[in-house]
Amino acid sequence: MLNVPPQAFPAPSSQQRVAAGGRAKVPLKPGRSLMDWIRLTKSGKDLTGLKGRLIEVTEDELAKHNKKEDCWICIRGFVYNVTPYMEYHPGGEDELMKAAGTDGTDLFDQVHRWVNYESMLKECLVGRMAVKPIAALKEISSTLSEEKKQLNGMLPEKKVLGASAKDLTPSYDWFQTDSLITIVIYTKQKVMNADLVIVDCQDKRLRGEIIVDDHSYLVEVDLDHAVQEDLAVNIAEKVGKVEIVLKKKDNIHWKMLGQPLESHNTFIKRMDRGTEVVKPYTPVLPFLPLDFKEPSRYDGAHIYLMIKIYSCGLFTQALDHLQIGDYISVSNPEGNFKKSQVQTSEDLFLLAAGTGFTPMVKLLNFALTEVSCLRTVKLIFFNKTEDDILWRNQLEQLALKDERFEVQFILSQPTKDWLGKQGKISSSLLSEFVKRSRKDSKVLICICGPTPFTEQGVQYLKDLGYSQEEIHTFTA
Repeated sequence: MLNVPPQAFPAPSSQQRVAAGGRAKVPLKPGRSLMDWIRLTKSGKDLTGLKGRLIEVTEDELAKHNKKEDCWICIRGFVYNVTPYMEYHPGGEDELMKAAGTDGTDLFDQVHRWVNYESMLKECLVGRMAVKPIAALKEISSTLSEEKKQLNGMLPEKKVLGASAKDLTPSYDWFQTDSLITIVIYTKQKVMNADLVIVDCQDKRLRGEIIVDDHSYLVEVDLDHAVQEDLAVNIAEKVGKVEIVLKKKDNIHWKMLGQPLESHNTFIKRMDRGTEVVKPYTPVLPFLPLDFKEPSRYDGAHIYLMIKIYSCGLFTQALDHLQIGDYISVSNPEGNFKKSQVQTSEDLFLLAAGTGFTPMVKLLNFALTEVSCLRTVKLIFFNKTEDDILWRNQLEQLALKDERFEVQFILSQPTKDWLGKQGKISSSLLSEFVKRSRKDSKVLICICGPTPFTEQGVQYLKDLGYSQEEIHTFTA
């Protein structure tokens, strides 16, 4: 019998394990476990003492609540009444009292940075921290303390839109781990998606722009230290929170985010901003030919694009309002796909999600027209609903015309009348549809869609034994 020693938790190298002499857990009273706390938060009891109201908390007001029986703490610009949580805190009441009546963000990050405090203390939320407006941007960069005021506070007075708009003005905050810098932007919008977020970081200069109706909010900073080229943007769509995650080049502690640039932390009309918006699009055919002949109008004077108009999209709304005779700028072609990858293949699999179908249009036509060695061409097309399926009729007709071609529609939000496959991209689903026609056949798998779809798809394919050379990703 194999004896496996029990694993220590947290792991010795985990952030959740503090150094010798650091915070230790204290015995809790019966009925004060994490599950007991969760039950209390769901009981409907008023844990803030404000009967559901949210307020703006001044520094003076926060400082008044500094006792065990009346304890408020500020974390990242939000104030929580942690009095009812005192007896449930694994680190004991004394640890919480270290931040009583003050901004406890730094202390929290030292000990608890992995904890989802927003969820755990949601029912204890008193409101936002109110900080006096800062008169000039130069004052923001002069000291670390003033940088913190800017992080947790409102816009400088000259850049506030007015009393009616102030409550809707976005704000931001930042925190760090040993290897990451995370900038959190609170948009105060109930609907937020990737089309409304523009982020760029070059040579330590970070620029993040959030589109809010006809205004835009800008975070523009000359970063304190160098970061790696790749960054991540996470969007909590339902609560309107945007996270920009940067990887440090050197694992050192940053004293401040950086020097604010001229337009940093401003919220103004987009027409006054002058922002250029660029989106990648893939030219398609005007239709999917069923007789496998190139369209005759390919004279170099026309470009056909397949564009889905989103009601809250920044770029597609602008395109939708263009009139005949209006102009847009078009870049030179980009990309690294080579037709030779198809010409040497025997099985071609195309994985597309939504408008990720666009690069597959010309690829389908080329494969079925000019590549005689192909035995199978299969399109696995992922969408939310039936109405989202682009060119469904043409694809079904094409499948009837050419026995080499097969199309499989997969919906993630089907109606009860849908008889086809449903679900999202997964290893089991791909193992069902992506199969070599022969054991040693040469395979090419092309994949295009939102970044999470593409990344998951590539990983699933590798898990199924396909090599990197057999996979091509079309990315924005």
